Amino acid sequence: MPFNKMPLAKTPLANKPLAKMPRTRMSRMTRVLVSTASILAVSVPGMALAQSRAEVLNTYADIAEASYGDSLSTARTLSAAVDALIANPSAEALQAAKAAWLAARVPYQQTEAFRFGNAIVDDWEGKVNAWPLDEGLIDYVDPGYGGATDENAYAVLNVIANPSFALSGDTIDAATITPDLLENTLQEADGVESNVATGYHAIEFLLWGQDLNGTDAGAGQRPWTDYATGEACTGGNCDRRGAYLAAATELLLSDLDWMTAQWGEDGQARQTLLEDEAAGIVTILTGMGSLSYGEQAGERMKLGVLLNDPEEEHDCFSDNTHNSHYYDGLGVRNVYLGHYVGVDGRVIDGPSVSDLVAKAAPEVDSTLRADLDATMFKLGAIKIAAEAGFSYDMMLERGNETGEALIMGAVDALVAQTRGIERAVAALSLDQIGFEGSDSLDNPDAVFQ
Repeated sequence: MPFNKMPLAKTPLANKPLAKMPRTRMSRMTRVLVSTASILAVSVPGMALAQSRAEVLNTYADIAEASYGDSLSTARTLSAAVDALIANPSAEALQAAKAAWLAARVPYQQTEAFRFGNAIVDDWEGKVNAWPLDEGLIDYVDPGYGGATDENAYAVLNVIANPSFALSGDTIDAATITPDLLENTLQEADGVESNVATGYHAIEFLLWGQDLNGTDAGAGQRPWTDYATGEACTGGNCDRRGAYLAAATELLLSDLDWMTAQWGEDGQARQTLLEDEAAGIVTILTGMGSLSYGEQAGERMKLGVLLNDPEEEHDCFSDNTHNSHYYDGLGVRNVYLGHYVGVDGRVIDGPSVSDLVAKAAPEVDSTLRADLDATMFKLGAIKIAAEAGFSYDMMLERGNETGEALIMGAVDALVAQTRGIERAVAALSLDQIGFEGSDSLDNPDAVFQ
């Protein structure tokens, strides 16, 4: 995908434009280009620097292992709740599965700071967190959703209702819905990125259904009877819907188990990170800057404000977007400070990039710490308002000045935070780092073209 690198250091950064990237429906396909050939040494004694860098990288890897491990453990709780729903459908069982999904999002969103710099994460991430999706691929949708389009011939395929269907010229036997069918046949079917068949958001849709409230309050209202048996079944094909939900959840567990192992002592992600200490620090800062700017401030937040479109919400079926934004922000803060609090209360804490920056330029570190705190304050304001009843959908309504101010306050804080990350890059004398950009921030007119 086209991407313009933004060279950092050697020049004043305060007014430098950030890299731009054309708007795509699924920014997970972004590939950050990082050149390590011109990484320069930090101006502190070489031996001490090597030791501190190694410690910083190990802390980062420890946090990755812990946060993916927490994502796995909470997904296991979700899996148990899904099994209970399928075995004995009821309103209470559906609500329990929803609660387990919401809890599972807390640690997972904090892992997004490991994207963009770590190729092994970027190549994998779309399997578990791809969005937005054409949910009609999976199940029934409201008639107002529309039908197949030139962009996606399978936008309303409804695999759950069709045990056999034509796909890319082949007849697909989907009589049995399996993880393999979801992963290797349906995911990005026919090369269309919005054909998302796996991961958290496919499961979210199967639990909540479509949110048909527009910018009014309210999440999706899928009835529990969509999983009932016999004459009580609504929506049709309740057994296949349960099979799809079970397969998607099984696949999520498998994917999270694999990624957790990659950050273990002998895991490929950890070993790759540690191979080159200078490149490892670049990896950390690339993830921080790209998530802060192009992904979160741009694609996930400002785009929705520009379009006033609740379909641009990250967790659009469950109205959980305020939390996904909050924990994304916390993930960036975690990796900079080298501090993570697990779902069981354990704390991972160790040498951090903050320590390196503080050695090189104390004022840059203190300013960036303040920027990170300011971002969390603004994201926290959105979270508080949403939990009190002013949902993110409502904030996106055209003409809602209060909602726009809340969202744009966080966008502005994320942009300021990114400038602080740029200054940290310069303080460490690192060069040739590219952060993900966004038309929403860099060229808003292009959004409407």
